[in-house]
Amino acid sequence: MKIPFELRSLVSACLLLGLPALVAAQDSTGENSTVVYSADYFSEYAPVSAQDMLNRIPGQGGGGPGPGGGGGGPPGGFPGGNPSSGGRGFGGGSGGSEILINGKRTAGKNNQTREQLTRITAAQVKEIQIIRGTSGELDVRGSDQVINIVLFEELDSNSISYQASVDRYQDSEIKVGGSLSLSGQTGALTYLLSGRVAPRYENSITREVSVLGNFSPNDRIREERVRDQDDDELSMNLSYDLSAASSVRFNALYGIGDNPTTIERTITDLKVRPNTLTQERENTPGDKDNWEVGADYDFSAASGNRFKLLGIANRDNSAITRERFKLLSDGSEQKNLFLETNAVTEERIVRGSYTMGLMEGQDVEFGIERAQTTLDSNLALGLLSSTGTPSAATGGLVPQVVSNANSMVEEIRYEPFIIHNWTLSPRVSAETTLLYETSEITQSGDVSNQRDFDFVKPKIDVRFDVTPVLQLRGTIEKMVNQLSFADFVAANDDQDNDASTQAGNAQLRQQWLWKYNFKSEYRLPNDTGVLSADLFYFDHHDVIDRMDVSPSPTNLLSANGNIGDGYEYGVNLNASIRMGMIKLPNLLVTTSLNVQDSEIEDPFLGIDRRFQLYQRGRFTLTFRHDVPALRMNWGMQYFDRIDGGMKRFDIDDIEFSVGEPRVNLFVEYVDARGLTYRFDAGGITDGAQCRTRTRFAGRISAGILEEIEDQCVTGGPVFTFKVNGTF
Repeated sequence: MKIPFELRSLVSACLLLGLPALVAAQDSTGENSTVVYSADYFSEYAPVSAQDMLNRIPGQGGGGPGPGGGGGGPPGGFPGGNPSSGGRGFGGGSGGSEILINGKRTAGKNNQTREQLTRITAAQVKEIQIIRGTSGELDVRGSDQVINIVLFEELDSNSISYQASVDRYQDSEIKVGGSLSLSGQTGALTYLLSGRVAPRYENSITREVSVLGNFSPNDRIREERVRDQDDDELSMNLSYDLSAASSVRFNALYGIGDNPTTIERTITDLKVRPNTLTQERENTPGDKDNWEVGADYDFSAASGNRFKLLGIANRDNSAITRERFKLLSDGSEQKNLFLETNAVTEERIVRGSYTMGLMEGQDVEFGIERAQTTLDSNLALGLLSSTGTPSAATGGLVPQVVSNANSMVEEIRYEPFIIHNWTLSPRVSAETTLLYETSEITQSGDVSNQRDFDFVKPKIDVRFDVTPVLQLRGTIEKMVNQLSFADFVAANDDQDNDASTQAGNAQLRQQWLWKYNFKSEYRLPNDTGVLSADLFYFDHHDVIDRMDVSPSPTNLLSANGNIGDGYEYGVNLNASIRMGMIKLPNLLVTTSLNVQDSEIEDPFLGIDRRFQLYQRGRFTLTFRHDVPALRMNWGMQYFDRIDGGMKRFDIDDIEFSVGEPRVNLFVEYVDARGLTYRFDAGGITDGAQCRTRTRFAGRISAGILEEIEDQCVTGGPVFTFKVNGTF
């Protein structure tokens, strides 16, 4: 079901550029940049939750959640590098859409406002505001747009929403999940209490064939991987109006889970006649738990000035043990690998700010943010060896010395900031931000290191409403990416059967970049749809990628490190249109096309190449067709990527990855009692993810070919049945 790229491009271009009749008939939406959808707008669709309502708004929702009790994975489920992600600092927006509830967002990172949308019943929603401008009154800055869910101000009310789900996987495994939420309002207190049981089962088949450097057959591998993961979670969100001028919010989350993984592997040696078989089994039990608490307080003075204070604390604890066994001729098993990793990540954030008016149409916000992040990581490796003394600490195998295996990494960051918001005219607004970031990173344990960093991060965001329906936006921003502390320490390598660990790098610096964006958005008449385009150019510095950290010429080793400067550029085209022109006004079609490229100098070969695993682009096509007379809706989600740049370079190998499209289908029915029945079919195409790994004897720069591996992974379809309701 591979749609030719030329056809996909034509479809997108037609949707984005080829609607002259609709464009010519564009209606006005008012003088401000806010589009309001009242609750009455959604009544014919019989929505159950706030998320259901949002899915009916052009440009905001696609086909809905993916299959599986946990709500599916990221769009397309495809891996790929995104060097522009990972900006830090709680004060700014995401650069995409931010969700607010009654003008406020949740002070949390794991427990975010967006997670509440499926728990808020449709009956509680008064209206949904799509805010496309900037304002000092907003509880978030720097986003493309803000979605504000406005709830009814009822004196006393409560409701219970629930969901039950059953998933069936390609190996006939059945998993049951569900959730239960209590929401309501009592006087000045608004509350949302939720519990969720979410299975994350996964079954995949990997097939690999390899040849040696002289192109003679090497081996054939078949591997079946089963991950039987469970995630259980409790969350709470409270909001209390202390007075007409002040309010406080508190949220908490606690989750536990396990993700045991088993692998059955058969290796056929093709170098000998007759071929010989080797069977291996891997067992990887894993446990994790996490919690987060957050709170914020705001006060609005009679003058309009505002004071805000928020705090967040979270902790994530994971423990994984990986053991590999070889099946012997007598039927017994021989353990040949033991790898245990334990990691505890903690974060503490405090942020305070004060917003005051300057003159008509202007305000300024200034404040400071402090963040403390720590990682405590431990790794133990044991191998089957004729030398050395076996140890119970390494599963009865011989302990191996692993550099940087036990380390504590800590970053303390301070970020004072000032944000100036200026409404120059009813059609033009500008937001100017200046942040100063100073941080200290220390590492102790097997490696001792301490370094200080300073960054000045300016940003300007200008929006121009050419007409009430056409908005132009230009943004220039300096962004500092969040470091992955896991890159500082040795870690498990589960992507390469020939390697057990990856090296850490205690000398890592933050990657930073200048972002240049020019965006346009056009709203079609009578709520027909939304067209948008985004041109971007990003100038990257201190790019984090694989680099040579070999201790000697005979012991080749690589790790993530700062390899130099690079750039990327591209265009994003999006269209979300109601198909009234073909007499189907309740058919909402959403499509997007991203085309991009990048360049950086490879540290191993000294050549210019793209960033690691860099997608040349992505294409998505989704639709939702509501049939109110039948109280049902149905739709499709199609995800594909342009694979031309999906390469990964390392010290002794090069990988090239390609992926087949992914297609999901769903149908939903709402009965007269308000119960929603939904059936999802996810991954109904083959959806194979394939890679070719070229290994070299020594460094890739020497060019001595050792082995070529061709590997494909398939996951199979997932069928899900869900029941949602409220009372």
